[in-house]
Amino acid sequence: MLKDKKIAIIGSGSWATAIAKIVMHNTDEIYWFMRQQEKIDEFIRLGTNPGYLSAAKFDTSRIHFSNDINKVADVADVLIVAIPSPYLKSSLGKLRKSIRRKVVISAVKGMVPEENMIITDYIRLRYKVPQDQLGIIAGPCHAEEVALERKSYLTIGCSDRSLAKEMAALFVTPFVQTTTSEDVWGLEYSSVMKNIYAIAAGVCHGLKYGDNFQAVLVSNAIQEIQRFATAMNPIYRNVIESGYLGDLLVTCYSQFSRNRQFGNMIGMGYSVRSAQLEMEMVAEGYYGTKCIHELNQRYHVNLPIMEAVYDILYNAKPPRLVIQALSEKLG
Repeated sequence: MLKDKKIAIIGSGSWATAIAKIVMHNTDEIYWFMRQQEKIDEFIRLGTNPGYLSAAKFDTSRIHFSNDINKVADVADVLIVAIPSPYLKSSLGKLRKSIRRKVVISAVKGMVPEENMIITDYIRLRYKVPQDQLGIIAGPCHAEEVALERKSYLTIGCSDRSLAKEMAALFVTPFVQTTTSEDVWGLEYSSVMKNIYAIAAGVCHGLKYGDNFQAVLVSNAIQEIQRFATAMNPIYRNVIESGYLGDLLVTCYSQFSRNRQFGNMIGMGYSVRSAQLEMEMVAEGYYGTKCIHELNQRYHVNLPIMEAVYDILYNAKPPRLVIQALSEKLG
């Protein structure tokens, strides 16, 4: 079982911290790569991550910290990657140890911006990790609620059904339930796109659009996700399951959603740049919007909400005019 293997967390942010909290319920010890040694020292001193999720307390005697990604990758059997997508390529670029025999689980809800690739495809092609050794963590689960031990649900995706079950067992706690899926591509693209639609929801909220419009926006958003996922991988998938629709809903509506917060600031009149500077954490949807827009130049899927967000973020079109035009296309 994976829970008996050596588990490593790659990343130091809020989601990495939440994942570590979950995994430590099921393992005696973990390995944890953090880029900055001063953050490691402070973590050990405080017993909490100094930058994120202060509510999550850790027994640091059970954690092997390192600021050397190669040391961590060498010793671990399972790598859980939780690096924000804009920094993933540069962080993994320092990796010199082979990980092709490792189990790699992506907790990244984004794409590699320079490559317009979902994370599992990038790791498979760049680091030669076989598809059936790659997994993803999806579903409606904010790091802040994990830290508070509020009931949460994760969907674990892997093309190998038996390995998916082992992965899922690694994340079961009294406050986290898991399900499994073989639809890795669909879940990954859904995880990327829900951030785009959360920005749209935030923009609309900032513009004082009400709940009625938000409901129509979100119901159209799940249709866009289904259309695009089908274009990328035409298999049957039930997008009303929590790994798709649930994740979309919580990201569009939750007070903890940084993508919604980012969009809300833009709807209230902030420029894109000023909203980015004001936020202390990465809004993955900003990068995901460009990736999906550029990818869709090849597929030509009808994605009016995504294109509206792209126009606001990258073409500097006035949010009020863009959303007004979008509202006439929805139904």
